[in-house]
Amino acid sequence: MNQDPAKARALVAFLLFVEAGVVFALAGWLIVLTFTSDSFEALPFLGVLLFALFGGGGLLVCGLFYKSGKYYGRAPAVLANLIALGVVSYQVEAHLWFVAIPLAALAGTTLISVLRAIPTDL
Repeated sequence: MNQDPAKARALVAFLLFVEAGVVFALAGWLIVLTFTSDSFEALPFLGVLLFALFGGGGLLVCGLFYKSGKYYGRAPAVLANLIALGVVSYQVEAHLWFVAIPLAALAGTTLISVLRAIPTDL
């Protein structure tokens, strides 16, 4: 089955932008939870916040590369989605199905889309 490379790249870019938005929203939620909690530890908070911001930024950059027709973001996008699928297993173990199912659907769809969007200009 042949697919239009431009459409495949556009789909991958869209999915990566959605993932970046989700990660940035989680970072914002973390900030809100920090200010509403009774206890606060600065170093763990900063570590998780920076990780979320860099992760979201990395997904955003990968999406921008795909949108511009470049495939530089392919390997990081695959890695990020494999990590997300690993996180799903922890969510399932904790019986957080409302988190695990959407995360698995988004990460799985994005991973398959990234792997199917094969560069033609090698």
